[in-house]
Amino acid sequence: MNAVRSTSGPASAPAPVSAKKPIVIALVVLVAVVLLATAIGPADLSLGTVLNVLASHLPWWHPHSGVSAINQAIVWEIRLPRVVLGGLVGSMLAAGGASYQGVFRNPLADPYLLGVAAGAGLGATVAIISSSRSMYLLPAAAFVGGALAVTLTYLVGSRATSHSSGSSIVLAGVAIAAVFTALQTNLQQQHAADLQPVYSWMLGSLSVASWSDVGLILPYVLISAVVLLAHRRLLDVLRVGEEEAAALGVHPQRVRLAVVAAATLGTAAAVSVSGLIGFVGIIVPHVVRLTTNASYRVVLPVSMISGASFLILADLGARMLDAPGEVPLGVVTAFIGGPFFIFVLRSRRTHQGVL
Repeated sequence: MNAVRSTSGPASAPAPVSAKKPIVIALVVLVAVVLLATAIGPADLSLGTVLNVLASHLPWWHPHSGVSAINQAIVWEIRLPRVVLGGLVGSMLAAGGASYQGVFRNPLADPYLLGVAAGAGLGATVAIISSSRSMYLLPAAAFVGGALAVTLTYLVGSRATSHSSGSSIVLAGVAIAAVFTALQTNLQQQHAADLQPVYSWMLGSLSVASWSDVGLILPYVLISAVVLLAHRRLLDVLRVGEEEAAALGVHPQRVRLAVVAAATLGTAAAVSVSGLIGFVGIIVPHVVRLTTNASYRVVLPVSMISGASFLILADLGARMLDAPGEVPLGVVTAFIGGPFFIFVLRSRRTHQGVL
């Protein structure tokens, strides 16, 4: 639990922690999850079939797989794009949660609680109901909405107290999210013809995932991941306090701006193709901290990898729980995340005496 508390207030600089072992373990788990999720479905496929299909698409090796054309299409055109897209979305949502928690030094900071997802949702809704209907506008529109929301959250939360961290940031995020959600609801009422796609998007789903969706968000994901990973050591420095960080030669405001912008970009890109999927940014980083008790040198990359595994498994559950139908992915993550959020709140009460 000390790892949970360390993100909510000043702390001594964390000791150097080896990142290799937890990252390797997380990668092994991710590979296993990808293969499992690709093999399981209405048409049961063996692990060997999946591996043969994957091998047949390697650019430097084209073995004779012996797999039927139907199974080839199931793996490569239907299941694998969904798994890869789910991994990218989960990675960005988990990275966003871990990054916001580090920047605001609050263990409850999350893309949804800070209003980022609501803002991105409003922007994506505007893009959906626009006359152009260009899917390539979704990430840009979602980013603008998410950036506006997190900016308002930060301004309102920082003015509430003498510092820019703590419960005021979360409370401001809840208020901003409510405003943006109300605006989104109003738009839905004014454009009843577009209500169904917007409503389906709000529930969160990867059911129509394709390789074009993967290609659409991949540039945003790469930019976000590179920037966040480049700043992971500086997030550790911010944990000791602004004055101490400045004394060490770090510019806290610049670090916050870069990290928030990158996290918002990744979150907005994820939301634009998956819809509203909550709690990933709280569940994954906290589990990583509880299991590794590590600095952001480990927490951030392991959260990215574990976030991918978590959402792929959640999507597998969404596919299997009501087969041949599907449970909305946002419902599955909320079912898991609600109790976990209560656990985090109780942990803070135990260690701090306050919520």
